[in-house]
Amino acid sequence: MNDILIAKRVNKKVMLDKHNELHILKDVQLTIKKGEFISIMGPSGSGKSTLLYNISGMDRMTSGQITFMGTMLGQLDEEQLAEIRLHHMGFIFQDIHLLKNLSIIDNIVFHTLVSQQFDKKDAYEKAKNLLKITGIDYLANNRITQASGGQLQRVGICRALMNDPEIIFGDEPTSALDSKAAKEILEILARINAQGTTVVLVTHDMKVAAKTERVLFMEDGKIISEKRLGKPQRNDDSKLREEIIMNWFMENEQKPL
Repeated sequence: MNDILIAKRVNKKVMLDKHNELHILKDVQLTIKKGEFISIMGPSGSGKSTLLYNISGMDRMTSGQITFMGTMLGQLDEEQLAEIRLHHMGFIFQDIHLLKNLSIIDNIVFHTLVSQQFDKKDAYEKAKNLLKITGIDYLANNRITQASGGQLQRVGICRALMNDPEIIFGDEPTSALDSKAAKEILEILARINAQGTTVVLVTHDMKVAAKTERVLFMEDGKIISEKRLGKPQRNDDSKLREEIIMNWFMENEQKPL
């Protein structure tokens, strides 16, 4: 399995005022292999989301090296980083930032049409197919106010998949959903991953982590440990996987989430 992303000694510092700075990421080392399904856990303020934004090129590290598909992100300017994200990455967030004046399908194709990645006909055909795959094709022409939170997260997944990304980053994509909707979103992400797309999720939810194959635990700006669970199989007991993670937390005296 090839490495798709490598982070070496990544630091992120933010100046609070003239005399004080906040050291958010501290010499983070991370290798992500193509096709992995990874979750990043840790208490609030541990640096999980900051790490996600830095390794995806959405934010710039203070020092270190991040290599994505052989390209060193730190050497790229903002336009080049935007091109990398546009053509090779997909993003799913808790707040998916949809445009209220557009229909659901128009929201999905908007960025690809603006960036001229597809012609209009192809963009809409692809969006319709993604809506069908995620089970909400009947909502294509609805406004976003006419859809539930779980349905809107599926819209976010469709939008993230429009460019056939090599990797999808998710920042708490299920945290605002009820358990049924969260389970459905995870099942969709698992299917996407099974088809070869790398998935990296930040989460506080043990149920989410239990669906991934490798769990990273962050504390005080560092990845302090990891647990390899392997890819879930159809007959796997989800609660058993959750217990394995909880026992791992206790064995390593890791702080509660």
